[in-house]
Amino acid sequence: MALLDSKGRLFGKVSILDLGALLIILGVVFGIFFLPGRSGSVAQIGSAMEAIEVEVLVRGLSVKSPETFVAEFQGSETTSIVIRNQPFANVGIKSIELLPRTTPVPQPDGSVLPLNDPRPEVQNIGDFRIVLTSEAQKTDNGYVFGNNKVKIGHTLRLEGFNYDFNGSVIDIRAVEK
Repeated sequence: MALLDSKGRLFGKVSILDLGALLIILGVVFGIFFLPGRSGSVAQIGSAMEAIEVEVLVRGLSVKSPETFVAEFQGSETTSIVIRNQPFANVGIKSIELLPRTTPVPQPDGSVLPLNDPRPEVQNIGDFRIVLTSEAQKTDNGYVFGNNKVKIGHTLRLEGFNYDFNGSVIDIRAVEK
């Protein structure tokens, strides 16, 4: 009896292609379960939680009265955040600041001064600096909220009873206890 017959079967019973496919599948299964490598969950088990502050900049939020919004937002004490379409949790609100809307005005001596924007359409547009407080895991690659890394430049979505808007992270810092 020949090792391979005319149809490419081993000992006349098993196709070489089927045997090759079976070996590839077994190799993949072995690689997944027995050689996991150094990758794993972003949130490392056993990492200590730290109290942190995340500073968020919100630009151009259309709101009827920015001053009233600041008072209501500060009074709520917590807000929900969404990171990369994944709800995280309620986080504390440390502070919110309404930033002035200015426009550059050239002066006769050639200098430029920032003066309050006199246009009526900017009365209902606000820029805000918000400081949020929470607990996060500190890893070698930065802070992790739930299973999402949060770094400067990332966008967070803040949700509450009557608001839902995006802001950009401009600072992350540990809170001294």
